[in-house]
Amino acid sequence: MLLPRLWLGKDCSSTPLRLSFEFSNFKPCNFKYYRIPDCDNDVPGVSVSTQEITSYDKTVNTGVTCIIPREDWYHKACYAGLFSFNGLGEMTGTHNVAESGLLHTPIVLTGSFGIGAAHQGILEYGVRTIDRKFMALPVAAETYDGYLHDCASFAVTPKHVAEGLQKAKSGEAVEEGNKGGGCGMICHGFKGGNGSSSRLVQIPHSDETFTVACMVQANYGSMDGLRIAGVPVGRILAAEAERDKKRKKAKEDLEKAKEEKDGSIIVIIATDAPLLPHQLTRIAKRATVGLSRVGGVGYNMSGDIFLAFSTANEISINQSRPAEGVFISAVHRVEAVEDSALSWLFEGTADCVEEAIYNCLCMAETMEGLDGHKVEALPLQRVKEIMQEYGKSQMG
Repeated sequence: MLLPRLWLGKDCSSTPLRLSFEFSNFKPCNFKYYRIPDCDNDVPGVSVSTQEITSYDKTVNTGVTCIIPREDWYHKACYAGLFSFNGLGEMTGTHNVAESGLLHTPIVLTGSFGIGAAHQGILEYGVRTIDRKFMALPVAAETYDGYLHDCASFAVTPKHVAEGLQKAKSGEAVEEGNKGGGCGMICHGFKGGNGSSSRLVQIPHSDETFTVACMVQANYGSMDGLRIAGVPVGRILAAEAERDKKRKKAKEDLEKAKEEKDGSIIVIIATDAPLLPHQLTRIAKRATVGLSRVGGVGYNMSGDIFLAFSTANEISINQSRPAEGVFISAVHRVEAVEDSALSWLFEGTADCVEEAIYNCLCMAETMEGLDGHKVEALPLQRVKEIMQEYGKSQMG
């Protein structure tokens, strides 16, 4: 049994705190944003950038996360699939993905009031870098950051998005926590945001090994519901907060706000396994397993929307018409993993999503924002103590 490492930020001496426990059969790897220093595996070609947008008076706390599925995304589409666990949220362009099974646009994650700018920013980027006659149906997704951020400021602009897409890089770790579109997000009553993880999945009785990786923008859940490797960490922390007058009031204020507008989670899954659209839809559904392990149940007001894509097959689109009298084949040959091998990819996907949420919580920092609202970071030292008490941790 391999032990994925869950990094728990830094203590006051800037020494990394690390908590390891057994919950995965697969080896972690490095998919752009994942920070395992001794592993250089990757899903080739996927580029990512994050950008925060804040103000000195602490009322603006938002941002954008840009994901480009491959370098020539406009002419070489990826197969893709979708799943909506609970649909009270927005991810634009999904009707096109569901109908065609193709992803041929960048993906942008941001706050709810930034989704229009994100959509326009992708179009502006395409017009500037590809052609003035560029046409696409952009994929832009949102979660609501209105507790810490003044949504009415409309701080996200198309320029932010176009710049983020221009700066997106492949093969580099992406910062997590209060970064990118996750800047103002809240997860399980603590500061949330961006998180990522990945797995190398070896298919038994074969010589194939594939990478499955994900990024989450986590803005959902109650403190009481938080579990780490099955340990009811959130319930214990919530009970302790009840005994502290200041923490109790902060918890009650946040819970009241969430009753009016609950949060959401967006999950983007990438793999180099050659999968067809219907198989990727099945992969996207397994994000629900990882989410539920941490305590997500898909509340009524939550927008829990998952997209999976594969970089393995290159599907030619937006090609110039052949010259008069020139004939080209109408048949496109692709590879696909047998359905019998999917179970292992399902398990790797569930593990990725689970750990990405842990990483989001562990890397996020306390934030004070709009109207003096303050959301504390997950108390990492206390979490380590709780895990030790339950006998789940191996300190390193």
